[in-house]
This record gives sequence, structure tokens and C-alpha cells, in this order.
Amino acid sequence: MVTNSLFRALSHLADLSELLGLKDYMGVMYFITLAERVVPLSDQHVLVTEERFDGVEVVLYQPQTDRPTADLRRAVIYLHGGGWCLGSSRMSPYDALARTLVTDLDAMVLSVEYRLAPAHHFPVPYEDVYSVVKHFLQEEVLARYSVDPGRIAVSGDSAGGNLAAAVSQQLRQDPDQKIQLKIQALLYPVLQALDLNTPSYQQNRDMPILPRTLMVRFWSEYFTSDKALFRTMMSNTHNGPESADLLKFVNWGAYLPESYRADYNYSVPAVGRDQAAVGVPAPDGGPSRAIGDPRASPLLVPDSALRSLPKAYVLTCEYDVLRDDGIMYVTRLREAGVEVTHEHYGAGFHGAMMFNLWPVDFAIARRMTDNYVRWLQENL
Repeated sequence: MVTNSLFRALSHLADLSELLGLKDYMGVMYFITLAERVVPLSDQHVLVTEERFDGVEVVLYQPQTDRPTADLRRAVIYLHGGGWCLGSSRMSPYDALARTLVTDLDAMVLSVEYRLAPAHHFPVPYEDVYSVVKHFLQEEVLARYSVDPGRIAVSGDSAGGNLAAAVSQQLRQDPDQKIQLKIQALLYPVLQALDLNTPSYQQNRDMPILPRTLMVRFWSEYFTSDKALFRTMMSNTHNGPESADLLKFVNWGAYLPESYRADYNYSVPAVGRDQAAVGVPAPDGGPSRAIGDPRASPLLVPDSALRSLPKAYVLTCEYDVLRDDGIMYVTRLREAGVEVTHEHYGAGFHGAMMFNLWPVDFAIARRMTDNYVRWLQENL
């Protein structure tokens, strides 16, 4: 059975049926299919516990071992995908991935059950994750779990990749944060809300699992339940004065290699009225800046904020509306001097790595997982 929060999110999307097409429901049904098992249990290799870090639910996966407590191990903070509206780290594919990371890396895995939209709009999901990470990165907490402070990664897929990138950036800008992340691993991440008409959004607009309409729905629901924002995002006319100056950071004419631009020609997205007029709330209650907030769109930080970021792994897929978000981030990170491993799957599609259990146990999911785990093994 699926969680109550998942049912509530699906019910909300169903209420907006006039804005969603068949392929969008196929994408939602994908998440329902993945939600088969929601109570992770310990086994002979992995100890599973559920706790609260700073008030937020987390699921901890640790090796079942008799090794001395003084022998420190690696840790991976994993953030699940689902468009900030769906999903759970307790879903079967995430549970399977966490166990793989524990056994193959001899690592602790911390999965975060952040609150979901539409019940909790931005910045709540981000703040949940950030508070968990800050709590975990305390010397006494790491000591409790025998974690090496110098070998901690943050990772996530899709919306989870968004949150992982945002947390990586914000931690480096926190002058009081003593313990930092060693690496970040982003799997087909969503990284910007300013231009929803990049070549990959156009090329894959009708692709199953994550068609353009559903991704735009996820973005709009992350910010607000006002349908007006969804409609302006669909026409790519949602930018206002607050985000106009940030469009240079998502200029795919500059940051996307020519091979990915194909026959598409870049044009600057239209800039219209203030986003507050279409219902986007500002985190501080003032004029709206949510769409241009780098905690929501990590691609929007200036180069100076990128230079100090940890080594990165970015996975992108050809048949994915989010392909160009990841590739542009790779370009900008490399230009800022950050070491990046970019793995692009020419036959890949959004969410492919989670097709790792019967009856949808795909070879590409196994290949993605093997390469991802190998990179973590070599760099964490």
C-alpha cells in the first residue's frame, strides 16, 4: 500500500485533471508502481531504524557488523525523487538502492522523509533536508554512528538531486558549518525553473514517465497551488523582474554543448509581471523571489558560489526533459574549477535507475547503479 501522503498528493493532482493529460497520469502511475513496499526491515546484512533528526523523519541503514566502533565508515545522505510532491525513501527501489550502498560501500545511508507539496510548498521540503543534514553533520552525532567526518556524501535523484545540489551550495556558504560534505552525486537532477523550454524540454515533451506537462506541474505545485502559475509556466512566460537578471545562468545557447542543441535556437524567455501576481509566495512574505531562489533552482547561483563546491557526479539521460539542466550544471561547475564526472546515457530515460526490481528490472538500471556505486567507491 502507498502512504497517506502519497494518496493526498495523487488526489490533488487528480483534482487538476483538466491540466493533465494521459502521459502525465502514466508518470504518476509509475510512482504508484514503485510504492509497493513501505516498511523497510532489517536483514542479516543491513540494520534499518527509523528516527527523527531535528524533528524530521529519517530512515537509517547501517551494516550489521561486529567491527570495532572506533573503525569509522563512510556515509551517504540520500534524497528521494518524486517532483517534491510524491515518493518516499521507503519505496521499494529506494530501499533496494540503500541496501546496495550499505553492502557495497560498507557505508551508513541516511534517507530523509522530507515533507511534500502540495501540503508543504517551498521552502519546506528544502528546509527539512537542510535541517537533517545540519543535525547529522555534528561531531557528536557522527561519532554516535561511527561515521568518518571526512567521508560524507549527499546524493539524490530528480527532485532529490535538486535538494542535494541546493544543500551542497548552502552548506559551503554557512560560516558556522565546520564539517562539510566530501562529494555530491546528482542523478538526472532538476536544477532550474526559469526556462522550461530548453531543447530537452522540447525534444521530450511527450516522453512517458516525465512529460513536460507533468514536470511543469511539479514545479508549480512546489511553489503554489494557484493554477495561474502552472499556465504561465506552460507558456514559459512566468519570469518576472525578480528572476530576469538570473536568466543568464540558464542560457542554454552558452552552456549547452552544440551536440545537445540540435536544430533548436536559443531565445531569451519572456519577462512579464511580478511572479507574486500569479501566486508564487516569497519565503519572507515580501515581493516574490521563490522562482529565482537558488535553494529551489541551484543552477542560478553565481560562479563565485560554485568554486568551493565538492567534487560532483552528474548522471543525465537523453530521453529526459531534465537532461539540459544537468548538462548546463556540468558546464558551469567545470568552468568554475570543480571536478565533475558526467555520465550521459544515450538510451536513458528519466527515472531509469529506479527500474531495478521485478517486474521492471531493466539492464540500464543495473548499469547505472553499478557505475554510480563504483564512482562512490572511488571518490568517497
